Amino acid sequence: MLWNLIKINLLFCLFALPSGALFFIGGLGYLGVFAFVLSLAAAFPIGGACAACMFCLSKIVRRDPGYLWYDFKRKYLENYKQAAAPGIFCVAFIYAQIYLWITLIPGGLNILWIATGLVSLGIFVMVAPYIFLQIAYIDLKTSLIIKNSLLISFGHAGRSIIGAILGCVIWLVFIMLMPDSLPFSPLLLVFGFSVSWLLNLFFIWPPVEKEFSIEEALRGKRAEG
Repeated sequence: MLWNLIKINLLFCLFALPSGALFFIGGLGYLGVFAFVLSLAAAFPIGGACAACMFCLSKIVRRDPGYLWYDFKRKYLENYKQAAAPGIFCVAFIYAQIYLWITLIPGGLNILWIATGLVSLGIFVMVAPYIFLQIAYIDLKTSLIIKNSLLISFGHAGRSIIGAILGCVIWLVFIMLMPDSLPFSPLLLVFGFSVSWLLNLFFIWPPVEKEFSIEEALRGKRAEG
């Protein structure tokens, strides 16, 4: 399982690197707003990669054996178009949060900015995993998937909150310990995303399975096959 987590993490980083690099270039003051626009354009494949990663990681949670490269490629090709818009939106939200916490909040303790940042970030980390998990498994319009994600995340708020906290704990510890944590940055490229999502999935998979009976549908497809 450890090697699969490394491969999933590296695959996601491969898809996310162009967008992240362009955003970093813009943060250094080069290309201005154009760098931010380019970073969002480069985020087109990230949603598909998220859906494929969630599918592969959910198979680990379900203890369903598979072939990682085949499963990732298949799910990416099936879902990259539908997942593109949610992926770009999520990337834009994350970049906006980075800008908020690095640029705006240090300029003054504005309670409204802090509250807005914390509340929006909390809702985001609760809802976003459900979106890409549904895209990977459920054949629905994107608007219905987003609606379902909101309903499930708040309908099962306890699990969603615990999953969100566990999914963020690695990143929170890294940020809180900066700059002492910077030498450990390469570990995030190896484990950061996959381990965070796996911890999250242990809590959000049961509500999704309960709502959509995915295991039963998969058994039906295997029987038909």
